[in-house]
Amino acid sequence: MLPAAVIFDFDGIVLDSETPEYESHRRIYERCGVTLTVEEWCGVIGTWSEGHDQQWFTRLCARSPQAPSREDYFAERRRIFESILPADSMHGVRELLALLRDAGIPAAIASSAPSGWVVGAVERLGMRPLFGAVVAGDQVKHRKPAPDVYLAAALELGVDPRRSIAIEDSGPGIAAARAAGMKAVAIPHWLTARHDLSGADLTVTDAGQLSLDRLEALIS
Repeated sequence: MLPAAVIFDFDGIVLDSETPEYESHRRIYERCGVTLTVEEWCGVIGTWSEGHDQQWFTRLCARSPQAPSREDYFAERRRIFESILPADSMHGVRELLALLRDAGIPAAIASSAPSGWVVGAVERLGMRPLFGAVVAGDQVKHRKPAPDVYLAAALELGVDPRRSIAIEDSGPGIAAARAAGMKAVAIPHWLTARHDLSGADLTVTDAGQLSLDRLEALIS
């Protein structure tokens, strides 16, 4: 039995925005003589909250007398982020989406990030026509690890979440998918390798390892 739908997380699954997000903060910390470790950073991956960037600026101010002004911090963070943001999707994603399209399996995005980022980034990648729905964190009541974005994406596609598969890179994302009743595939990002991904039904290194047979086996 083929899955009713395959629903993708966005950051770290469709686009590697996780690396430039971390690096943009880490490099400023480094200039100020402070280390921003992966361990410190990875605890926030897979979730989103108001003031996400502000918290890292506040922490730097508390740890270094060399911290720039708030305006300079955010301007430089944005400059670094945009300069190293990949121009294309992550390995195997386009090929997997082509397989799903040819098999008549709808695809969607379910992200905790704000719609202003997710929708714009999907469009810049030229991938919006490949997704039947794009649901972002500010469009639901509760962000991951709550199941809201996954349930909303399934509802928009008109599919049964219990016959759908989610593709995730984080612990909170896997928890959200399972809470929605979906099967979960984990593709660990280098920044989420420390997350507990044991709730996933299948773990692969990239989307290129996902065939229709492997997806079908999850549902069957």
